[in-house]
Amino acid sequence: MTANRTVAIVTDSTCDLDKDLARSRSITVVPLNVHFGEEVFLDQVEISTDEFMEKMASTVALPTTSQPSVGAFERAYREAAEAEGVKDIVCVVLSSKLSGTFQSASIAAQNLAEELSVEVVDSFSVSYGLGFQALRAADLADEGKSATEIATTLQNEISRYHIVFFAETLEHLRRGGRIGKAAQLVGTLLQLKPLLRLDEGVIVPYERTRTRSKAIKALETFVNDIGSADEITVLYNTTPDDAQALADAVQPKTPNHTSVLAKVSPVIATHLGPGVLGVIVKEKMSE
Repeated sequence: MTANRTVAIVTDSTCDLDKDLARSRSITVVPLNVHFGEEVFLDQVEISTDEFMEKMASTVALPTTSQPSVGAFERAYREAAEAEGVKDIVCVVLSSKLSGTFQSASIAAQNLAEELSVEVVDSFSVSYGLGFQALRAADLADEGKSATEIATTLQNEISRYHIVFFAETLEHLRRGGRIGKAAQLVGTLLQLKPLLRLDEGVIVPYERTRTRSKAIKALETFVNDIGSADEITVLYNTTPDDAQALADAVQPKTPNHTSVLAKVSPVIATHLGPGVLGVIVKEKMSE
């Protein structure tokens, strides 16, 4: 915590932030839950992405996910406030259109209203799109901004973050009910590699591609077609070589920031399956 900080920052485990990075920026991460039958694991705490992918490939039980409990957020708020020595908190979580996490976070904030002031922000994003927002909140907190100012800034900047990705199959998204407007792609396009994007917190079709190589090239084109990029993160879960090659290809877009590789959390992998590859672009703010 810096001397100027009067606000604690909380997010959830789908942010895909490296644990050491989150810790160094004093960002408290509340884990979602991954279910394999009767077994329940705390996302990124009790099961890593690699462990999850191995388990998913070797078990008959299809994994599911669930949001953190209200109590989990209450504990996180209290612990974050105590650690920072503050009474004000900003909690930014994954899109309310993809999960009930926002609801749990909001109810917890209401329950603790007499002891803590919590601003809950719907990121309308996920993965490093959420991670970028949590880091932005930490930057603003370090500048001495109030919880209200931080929450307002995050809400005003939601359109800065662009997510486009593909998976080996749409079946996991279809089965989990997270496919949104992209449902029209199921069936005739299940064997293709269509690019999807997040639009106002919902997964929608972006571009139809027929092979993995063409999908990767389309991701490069997407990045290059964006005006001015501030930072870029490449998402993956089982193909690190593809992820590194893509990061190298888009690196010239952000010469002042090295493209980051982020392995998607088990919760996200539940709904996307193996072979995920995507990009998240943080667009530069206009001067």
